[in-house]
Amino acid sequence: MRLSGIARVALVLLVGLVAFPRATGAHESRPGYLELTETDEGTWRVLWKRPINGEVEIRISPLFPESCGLVGAAQGEEGASTLLVRAELSCSEPLVGQLVAIDGLETTITDVMLRVYYLDGASETHLLRPSSTSAEIGQSAGAWRRAAAYLRLGIQHIVQGVDHLLFVLGLLLIVQSTGMLLKTITSFTVAHSITLALATLGYATVPALPLNAVIALSILFLGPEILRAQRGESSMTTRHPWTVAFAFGLLHGFGYATGLTEMGLPPAEIPLALFTFNVGVEIGQLAFVGLVLLLARAFMTLEIRWPKWALAVPAYVVGTLGAFWTIDRTLALLGAIL
Repeated sequence: MRLSGIARVALVLLVGLVAFPRATGAHESRPGYLELTETDEGTWRVLWKRPINGEVEIRISPLFPESCGLVGAAQGEEGASTLLVRAELSCSEPLVGQLVAIDGLETTITDVMLRVYYLDGASETHLLRPSSTSAEIGQSAGAWRRAAAYLRLGIQHIVQGVDHLLFVLGLLLIVQSTGMLLKTITSFTVAHSITLALATLGYATVPALPLNAVIALSILFLGPEILRAQRGESSMTTRHPWTVAFAFGLLHGFGYATGLTEMGLPPAEIPLALFTFNVGVEIGQLAFVGLVLLLARAFMTLEIRWPKWALAVPAYVVGTLGAFWTIDRTLALLGAIL
C-alpha cells in the first residue's frame, strides 16, 4: 500500500474531524461507575464515580426507584479526574425487579458500569449506555456477561478516543511497507498492553493531567515526521517507526487504563476486566487500521485526481491538532498546579 493512498484517506478523515469540533474532545468517553452494596434488608451503600476535568464536562447522575431515598447527606470527594460520592440508600420495596438509571447519559458518548452486591455474596454487572440508560436489578450476570461488558468498554474507549486513533493514523502515514506496518502495530500493541496491565493492577500510576498533555505531545511529534516520510527524508522515526510506536505506546497504555482504573474494580474482578478490556482495545484498533487500508485501496482503484498540495495536508492537520491539545492540556495542568 503506497503512502499516497493512505494519505488520501487521512485527508478525508481529518477534514471530517475538523468539520465536527465536538469530536476533538478526546476523552469524553471516560466511563462512570455506580456500585450498590446491600448492607441490610432494604438498605444499600452507594458509591458513585463521575468523570470530571476532561475536555468536555459530563453531567450525569444516578436515578433510583421512587420507593428508594437517600438517608442523610451524601458525602462528596473530588479527585483529579473523578467526583466520588458516597451515600446510603433506603428502599421500602425490594430493589430487585426495579430499574436503576443514569440521568443525562443519553446526551453523552460515555458508558457507566453498574455493579450490584447482595448480602448473600451474589453480584451482578450491567453496562449502561447512551442508548440504554437503565438496567433492571436482579438479572443474572455470569462471567460471560461481565466479560462482554468489559470487551465493549474497551472497544468504545479506543474508537471514541480521538487522540489515540490520530496517533495510530500518524503511524500509518509514516510506515511505507506491509512488513514494517505489522512490526509497528505489534510494537505499539505490546507497549500499551504492558502499561495498561501495570496501571490496572496498581503497580504504576501517572496523573491524568500531565499524561494527557504528553499524549497530545506524541501526536504533535508525528506531524513533522509525516512530512519527512512524504519527502523521502531520513530520520529515526522513518527508519525505525516501531521504536517510536513502542515508546509512545507505553504512554498511551496509561491513557487506556483510565477506562478501568477510574472504576475502582474489586481485586477479584481485575483479571477478567483487564484481559477482556485489552482485547476490546485491540479489536477497535485493528478495525480502524483495517478500515484505513481498505479505504486507501478503494481510493487507489478509483484513481481520484488530487492536487499535490493536498497530500501534505494530513501532516499539518495532525501537527496542528497535536499542538492545540498540547497547549490546551498544558494550560489545564498549570491551572491545577497554580
